[in-house]
Amino acid sequence: MNILRTELDGPLILEPKVFGDARGFFMESWNQRGFDAAVGHPVTFVQDNHSRSARGVLRGLHYQLPPHAQGKLVRCTQGLVYDVAVDLRASSPTFGRWAGVELSGENHRQFWIPPGFAHGFLVLSESADFLYKTTAFYDQPSEAALRWDDPSVAITWPLDGIEPLLSGKDVVAPLLADARRFD
Repeated sequence: MNILRTELDGPLILEPKVFGDARGFFMESWNQRGFDAAVGHPVTFVQDNHSRSARGVLRGLHYQLPPHAQGKLVRCTQGLVYDVAVDLRASSPTFGRWAGVELSGENHRQFWIPPGFAHGFLVLSESADFLYKTTAFYDQPSEAALRWDDPSVAITWPLDGIEPLLSGKDVVAPLLADARRFD
């Protein structure tokens, strides 16, 4: 697997080896040893999630606070999304900065978002199937969100005239100045 570092300390773009021919392709989508070596320490995943979304759906920016903070290993198995992580670690030199990557069923990339980051994605294809592993179980009282269009974070979403479709909680998510953050 090829590991690409982002400008933030922690999030990684993972490119698995894909073996293809006229019949289709094969890839190893998960390997505990390889992943632990890539991130530099053992990581345990406890839950897998799968969502399907239509073009223009923007999910996020979501996270959970300690003691239920989640690391996420995400990928898009069908379609195309623009995926984003925002550093919410108050003590980090990159606090409030973001990293983004296109994930698709074609490029097979995965994105590791460690605890301490908000996460979201925008669907750029007609639909997208999005899968992710989490390091902590979903815990509603620990759930938090950051406004997707916060001008102080200034994410460059590839909207190209798309009006994003948001959930009710994402419409009212706080700006970074008012968001709950990690120490």
